[in-house]
Amino acid sequence: MAAKRPGDWTQILISQGIISPEQLAEARQMASESDVKLPDMLSRLGYATGEEITRAMAQQHGLDYVNLSEVVIPPSVVELVPESVARENAILPLAENDGELTVIVSDPNDFEVFEKLRFILNKTIEIALAPREHILEAVNRYYGQTVGESADSMLQEFTDTAIDFTETEDESARGEEEIDESSAPIVRLVHLIITEAVQLRASDIHIEPFEDRIRVRYRIDGRLVERDSPPRRLLGAVLSRIKILSKLDIAERRRTQDGRIKVTIGEKELDLRVSVIPTNHGQSVVMRILDKDSIRVGIRQLGFSETDFQKFEGLIRRPNGIILVTGPTGSGKTTSLYAALNSLNTPDRKIITAEDPVEYYLPGINQVEVRHDIGLDFARVIRAMLRQAPNIVLVGEMRDLETAQMGIQASLTGHLVFSTLHTNDAPGAITRLIDMGVAAYLVSSSIVAIMAQRLIRVVCQKCKQPYTPSESSLRAAGVTPEQAASATFCKGRGCGSCGGSGYRGRLAIFELMLMSSKIRELAFNCAPSSAIRQTAISEGMTTLYEDGISKACRGMTTIEEIMRVAKQDVE
Repeated sequence: MAAKRPGDWTQILISQGIISPEQLAEARQMASESDVKLPDMLSRLGYATGEEITRAMAQQHGLDYVNLSEVVIPPSVVELVPESVARENAILPLAENDGELTVIVSDPNDFEVFEKLRFILNKTIEIALAPREHILEAVNRYYGQTVGESADSMLQEFTDTAIDFTETEDESARGEEEIDESSAPIVRLVHLIITEAVQLRASDIHIEPFEDRIRVRYRIDGRLVERDSPPRRLLGAVLSRIKILSKLDIAERRRTQDGRIKVTIGEKELDLRVSVIPTNHGQSVVMRILDKDSIRVGIRQLGFSETDFQKFEGLIRRPNGIILVTGPTGSGKTTSLYAALNSLNTPDRKIITAEDPVEYYLPGINQVEVRHDIGLDFARVIRAMLRQAPNIVLVGEMRDLETAQMGIQASLTGHLVFSTLHTNDAPGAITRLIDMGVAAYLVSSSIVAIMAQRLIRVVCQKCKQPYTPSESSLRAAGVTPEQAASATFCKGRGCGSCGGSGYRGRLAIFELMLMSSKIRELAFNCAPSSAIRQTAISEGMTTLYEDGISKACRGMTTIEEIMRVAKQDVE
């Protein structure tokens, strides 16, 4: 390690024009008066960022500077340094090679810490530099989100000790308000599981019992990721805690149950929709995380191509007719419909929705929750809605003949109706409605457009890099040489920001079919969906797969992701 020459890193900052000599003198004086380190004072005064200061120090000492958002540290390396040591000293292991451990630190002169690490870990220590705040963020990411405690560390604590949780379960039964948060370990564990899921951008939490363990999984960007498993003996206590938060009956173990939890994580208020079902090894719980921010998207942000965006914008401003959105569960149908409603939500329009259940609350819109237990089903709600003279009606799902007929009647009496249907593609919605028992002439005259959609993962912006797919994969994907020549294919190499997956966030791909006179005629004659599909494509409809490949060619996603999500729709 090079010997330190006083002020070297400060001179580097001055030579780079980041700070002036006057700013340095001012920071030095204030640092000596307040007993604060010079780098911290420069950062506090806003003269230089932590990153600029650390890069200058790395340059002075001939050390590597590590951008923690661009590296992925293997779990086997993270495990070499205990969490308590990493947090206490603000350090993070980076790599191991032949008994030599490279550790990321923020102060290259903290020799006391280096000696302590050599003693604790019994390894040769090499150092690399990163700003202290970046190291602490990464420690939270790799070890757990809560300072001093993480879901993983708590699970380890439970696994290592034989705590009897029957007392905790009995306390839970007395009510949430009577529980001492600091002394009930299960209360903290459930809270940490929810907090960690939110911070990892999960859409739902799955807690599944098996014969010898409990499996905890988070769905992140549509893919399930397994976390450390709590011991089987915690099942009863974890279930009781979740049921109390959801205001469910903790004694009921044979029937399915549904409830809601309101939680505040950081500054965010979140709703969790809870579903409990009995399985052969105990009750399984899924908590769906409903984030209000996720539906505050405009139509432009959904992922439409320019052509489809212009078509959809025109469609939702029609005075009447039915617009159907189709796709499997979790394909973003609700988000698309809410984006349309938000765009139409003005003081001169009355909008009523019938939903089962109401997932997100929209200001300025009348939302009605379907209650089958008291006979308040979709058909009855729609009938009552129409007496309230709305301009726009949203029907959560056309799941039976009566609901579909009521929706069609609403569209024929001058209302614009939005609804969803579970079909694989847009043309299939027509045959599905006819199979349901709706008269073909009503289907052909009332529907104005059908939109099918899927969600695809987006390439991580932090580690995105261009690449050239092999000729065989391009051929298998149906990408023509002309398309490939003008395309910019990208993929993520994996970083801390995307958890090593190369993807972060999701976007929709669409198949928007407008009802032309030809398609109306085919629907009227009960033609098969394959014939309707061919006609729609000949009239300019972009299929789900084509829309996906177009996004892959623009570097937004990868060919592999499109093949995974939409390959079955290729004919």
